[in-house]
Amino acid sequence: MRKESKAFQAETKELLDLMVNSIYTNKDIFLRELISNGSDAIDKLKFQSLTDSAILGDDTDFRITIALDKDKREIIVTDNGVGMTYEEAEENIGTIAKSGSKAFKKSLEDQAGGSDVDIIGQFGVGFYSGFMVASNISFTSKSPHSDKGVRWESTGDGSYEIEETESGKRGTSITLVIKSGEEYDKYLEEWKIKDIVKKYSDYIRYPIYFKDEVINSTKPIWKKDPKELKEEDYNEFYKSNFHDWADPSLHFSLKVQGTVEYTALLYVPKKAPADFYTKDYKRGLQLYTKNIFIMDKCDELIPEYYSFLKGLVDCDTLSLNISREILQQNKELSDISKSLEKKITGEFEKLLKDDRAKYVEFWEEFGRNIKFGIQDMFGLNKEKLQNLLIFRTSLDDSYSTLQEYVDRMGERKEILYATGDDLVSIKSLPKIEALKEKNIEILYLTDKIDEFSLKTMRDFNGKSFKSVNDSDFKLDDSKEKQEEIKKLSEDNKSILEKVKEALGDKVAEVRLSADIGKNAAASLLAKGEISLEMERVLSSMPGSQGVKAEKILAINPEHPLFARLKVEENGGSFKDLVDVLYTESLMLEGFPLENPAEFIKKLNALLK
Repeated sequence: MRKESKAFQAETKELLDLMVNSIYTNKDIFLRELISNGSDAIDKLKFQSLTDSAILGDDTDFRITIALDKDKREIIVTDNGVGMTYEEAEENIGTIAKSGSKAFKKSLEDQAGGSDVDIIGQFGVGFYSGFMVASNISFTSKSPHSDKGVRWESTGDGSYEIEETESGKRGTSITLVIKSGEEYDKYLEEWKIKDIVKKYSDYIRYPIYFKDEVINSTKPIWKKDPKELKEEDYNEFYKSNFHDWADPSLHFSLKVQGTVEYTALLYVPKKAPADFYTKDYKRGLQLYTKNIFIMDKCDELIPEYYSFLKGLVDCDTLSLNISREILQQNKELSDISKSLEKKITGEFEKLLKDDRAKYVEFWEEFGRNIKFGIQDMFGLNKEKLQNLLIFRTSLDDSYSTLQEYVDRMGERKEILYATGDDLVSIKSLPKIEALKEKNIEILYLTDKIDEFSLKTMRDFNGKSFKSVNDSDFKLDDSKEKQEEIKKLSEDNKSILEKVKEALGDKVAEVRLSADIGKNAAASLLAKGEISLEMERVLSSMPGSQGVKAEKILAINPEHPLFARLKVEENGGSFKDLVDVLYTESLMLEGFPLENPAEFIKKLNALLK
């Protein structure tokens, strides 16, 4: 029988070193590669048996088996697939990057039905990943097309031994002698073997046996018929795979066909992770191809504003690089990402329409992300996301979409809103009371980023956004009222100038106004692009303290305090009264007191 010592035909030991030390970045994947090779070998045998059933013999219980021998420091991976002849072993294993799987797949392309056969291996180098953890690799193999078997062995030094053997059992058995050292000892532990299989090869289509126990799931949940599954099945998969103690809020199952084809299973967690709004949080979905785990957090699959989603994407046609770790080209991934983004948005729109309560639950936990998405890239995603926005309104304090608001607003041209820390503080504003009396609905913006989002949008379906604190907002825009205010302003020009002089550069202007509510003595308005709320938010951010709104102090001429102001115009309490009016207006808008002790002192003096 033949027995030879040969050098690798891929020319040098340096190339083998490159395969082992540079291509793969994670040693654990050696077992994934060997299991995938075994799955390929069984696939090939099953395909060949379609035209030659005799090659199966009595061995039709397809399986992959893993065994450990800690004393000998050996891991043995065995399959009962197609095996190899002497010539095939020499050609496919003796030549680095000569792939039997690739050649087999190419041969199927000319045959009907060949596209239905999934062959994982494409490069013929996965076998050599074993040298990352092994000082010696050997295998025995038997093809149903040969009376002889073959044995192959190498230490990865650039040469190998190959010999014919007496007839054995069909299939291939690979033995790895694990290197010495603490970093390699873990591969001889049962828990590590199971952990690697669970992570990378759980959904290989054939059972993987370890100590007479099947340790893989064989069929992934996302490829099962939904009719077979209960809600508990989806929840348990989520908790075990994404390490959450609570059931998810909801899940989406997607099977997309067409130009780009993939299956996705996505979850919305009930609560945001503790690090969600920190730089340490890593977004992304798990990536599979042909049920084989490729990447844990592929951030290219989902946009930033959907970063809260957990789940996975499985695409059988994905192009991988030689190490099966990253994509060789990004176009397929980009196509999946664009498709997935549309599907996710569609699912949320459907949820908003069909189950408002469930959508509100999602929104209150992750709605801020959608609003960040609106702001990102200067509103580039506005058209995609604007229909997902909901805000509480003065109608009945419940949530409303922008479209629902517009449908109710009649002939008005502007979507009105007010900002504040919470509903209570907004609803207590005198201006809001006046609007409710007029049955004019407004949006309540209680999140610090709400106004930024609306300003980025600029309008919704042709309706512009208007803050009730804008300097040009009118509660009563009748000609008579405006003429009345104009005359009052002219009559009280001197006192308004004195108020401005007393406040200095704290305000840009002082005016009389009928648009701040009858119960308000004074109110702050903003002129220009920077609103009062924007100043309040930005002032709390490092480096943004210099951003200021152009403030206007609006005084209600019908309020008793204006009459008091006129009485005190030339008195000693005038400046204190002006300061109190200004400070009260600041407080109404949520600004902190500049000097609480001084304010109380002035207020007490006026009360006396």
